[in-house]
Amino acid sequence: QLQLVESGGGLVQPGGSLRLSCAASGFTLGNVRMGWFRQAPGKEREGVSCISSGGAGTYYADSVKGRFTISRDNAKNTVYLQMNSLKPEDTAIYYCAALRRRVFVAEMCAAQYAMDYWGKGTLVTVSS
Repeated sequence: QLQLVESGGGLVQPGGSLRLSCAASGFTLGNVRMGWFRQAPGKEREGVSCISSGGAGTYYADSVKGRFTISRDNAKNTVYLQMNSLKPEDTAIYYCAALRRRVFVAEMCAAQYAMDYWGKGTLVTVSS
């Protein structure tokens, strides 16, 4: 069964850190672009960060640039999102997605294409 499973969400105080993981099963991540998206209550889903299949290309939304880091371990079939200096406005459900189509990672994060796979999401709450 092809699926993506996110983990690592939770409650954290402002200024804190969390590391999200996205594990793939049923297919290999080595040839696909991966991304993290988030959706806050009452808002549209937005692209947070995306990474090329080999890991050399990355994209970050302006709102997280300098605070979040995306990485991947293709041997472990896993993608990560390290989130530092978290703010209350980072509160959202975070989803990972996979895209086989060969596009620039900025285009992937702009959701210009339909993703091939989505995870079910993990909730991140930043609150004191």
